[in-house]
Amino acid sequence: MSAHVVIIGAGYAGVMAAKRLHQMIAAGYDATVSFDRALPRAAHRVFGEVTTIEAALGRLTLDDGSVLDYDYLVYAVGSRQLPSTIAGADEHGFGVAEFEDAVRLSSRLATLDEKAAVCVVGGGLTGIETAAELAEHRSSRITLVTGGIVAPDLSERARSAILRTLTDLGVDIVTESRVTRIDGSSCELAGGVRVDADCTILATEFGVPDLARRSSLPVDDLGRLKVDDGLECSSHPNIFGAGDAVAVGDLSLRMSCQAAIPLGVHAAETILHRLEGSAPRPVAPKFTGRCISLGRRRGVFQRTTRVDESTGVVIAGRAGAFVKERVCSSTTEWAVAPRRSLFHSWT
Repeated sequence: MSAHVVIIGAGYAGVMAAKRLHQMIAAGYDATVSFDRALPRAAHRVFGEVTTIEAALGRLTLDDGSVLDYDYLVYAVGSRQLPSTIAGADEHGFGVAEFEDAVRLSSRLATLDEKAAVCVVGGGLTGIETAAELAEHRSSRITLVTGGIVAPDLSERARSAILRTLTDLGVDIVTESRVTRIDGSSCELAGGVRVDADCTILATEFGVPDLARRSSLPVDDLGRLKVDDGLECSSHPNIFGAGDAVAVGDLSLRMSCQAAIPLGVHAAETILHRLEGSAPRPVAPKFTGRCISLGRRRGVFQRTTRVDESTGVVIAGRAGAFVKERVCSSTTEWAVAPRRSLFHSWT
């Protein structure tokens, strides 16, 4: 039986769904991987933004007005940094969530003196990695500001290793302080204290596109498409979800390539089961850990249980950096590269 499968999204989940459906893989190691190398030749690429899903008709509308029909749909639209509520963020803040954000930030940093002050807002893994990378490669005064504690989801041992390394790198750390305003030379904290900042980098909260909500599909409070443990949408069984933008049954899955890759594979496998007339298998999470780069020479690997709970096993320093680098390179070498047949699945 043949069917027209449309995949919305070309991140880890979307690419892996396409690759599993066509049984092919591509390779490369870079900040970007060409679609020519990452996707099967049989996959037809359409560039544009989906504005509406008409689930009852099996049809998508794109921002240029064109329409795509589908038999099966994989919803893999991913996540993005939410618009900041900090005053002045639009005019003076810089993001790192998207490739274009990183290019814009790089251009800004190139205009600054090496000793210029840089403030990173956000104490999660993105903020930590950004602050450490800048501190290692620049003479700038780097300040990391977070409204809570640094790395709140990690174990105390992992957190201590991160704080020690950031301190060794010369990063000033301000915790339990919320940024309320940004201008071209400083960040203002609640209470009126100012932190020097010739460049302010926002590594704050992530969210998901509102496409599913706009299309009247079932969503959770965060706007993620609700699917069952086979990744099928209960209201429309020919729609499947994968990656950051879906809520899978009662499971709590953090936004990560570690979840997106196997979920993309699983969504494709569920479609294949439907085409064959067999019952799909439920998702069974198999998390292994969390990796944090602290510059090029140091890092932290936090071992987790299969359901993503932190354990007491932590690898830090140069060994942690080695583990992180191997995880990053294997993502493209094994998950997004040709002539390889390994698929990471959560079945």
